[in-house]
Amino acid sequence: MKTLRLYGAGLLVALLLTLTAHGSSSPNFTLSLNPTSLTVQQGSSGTTQLTIAPQGGFTGTVNLSLVGAPSGVTLSPTSLNVRGTRPVTQSLTVRVAGSVATGTYNPQVRATSGRLTKTANLRLTVSASGGGGGGRKNEPGATWTSRTSRGYPLSGVVYANGLFVAVGEGGTILTSPDGAAWTLRNSGTSNTLYGVAYGNGLFVAVGEPRTILTSPDGVSWTQRTSPAFDPFYGVAYGNGLFVAVGEGGTILTSRDGATWTQRTSPMKSGLFSVAYGDGTFVAVGKDGTILTSPDGVSWTQRTSGTSNPLYGVAYGNNTFVAVGEPRTILTSP
Repeated sequence: MKTLRLYGAGLLVALLLTLTAHGSSSPNFTLSLNPTSLTVQQGSSGTTQLTIAPQGGFTGTVNLSLVGAPSGVTLSPTSLNVRGTRPVTQSLTVRVAGSVATGTYNPQVRATSGRLTKTANLRLTVSASGGGGGGRKNEPGATWTSRTSRGYPLSGVVYANGLFVAVGEGGTILTSPDGAAWTLRNSGTSNTLYGVAYGNGLFVAVGEPRTILTSPDGVSWTQRTSPAFDPFYGVAYGNGLFVAVGEGGTILTSRDGATWTQRTSPMKSGLFSVAYGDGTFVAVGKDGTILTSPDGVSWTQRTSGTSNPLYGVAYGNNTFVAVGEPRTILTSP
């Protein structure tokens, strides 16, 4: 009987060790925000970058919500998809209704997928809407101040990781922590840069011809090899993937910004802009061209209803908006 007890205990320990080892590799994910604090005026909105890092083979839809926030504060988008092993970065928009009382709140962004739930703290300061002149004098976007720029004309700008990065002609790259004081950086190229994006801790700038630059901090830049010779006009990041688009319908993708792969495009006309949202990449360009892709690899042409060139596309509040000439504005859905 004593031998049976020892054998049973040993078997139990082995079983527990097996279960523990198996549990450590169970699908899971981590959640983080950058920045972790926002100041938003009443009746306005602010953005923060959410990053979900999958672990143990986790994939699937992650539902997002804002808990502990006062009534009138909303979050968008409310879900995102994790499909691979790379971290997924998504811009979150926090909207504050004009009725929300001023003050500082400490809500949490909650991410849920099945039985998994993660939270990240967000410090939200709600400031008073602009006063005077009917309450619109200081409304965000209403009053603009001209700032001193160095270098050539500028074509694109992005804000991420506490830094504005602007790009333009002659290989111009400018950085600013506040949008007021700008510093000229050495890009290592004189080629025109048209677009810039940020994701997975990396800035990526694209231009002509076949110019792709990357930087971890916006200051030091490295030129990357492109498999296509065409100029690139736009770049976006989503679901762990950079997508660059350009002349001749060129589409390139990269997981790390260093190694790029050319994808098959259903169109040969120029693509001017690309955006990511709600698990979908959308590219727009000449002759009203609109292409969509769930993964950046396989692309489908969509009917835009216009032959006007489309120069820009963005995603927010569960809607894609594409713009072009003359006075063309398209929305989906």
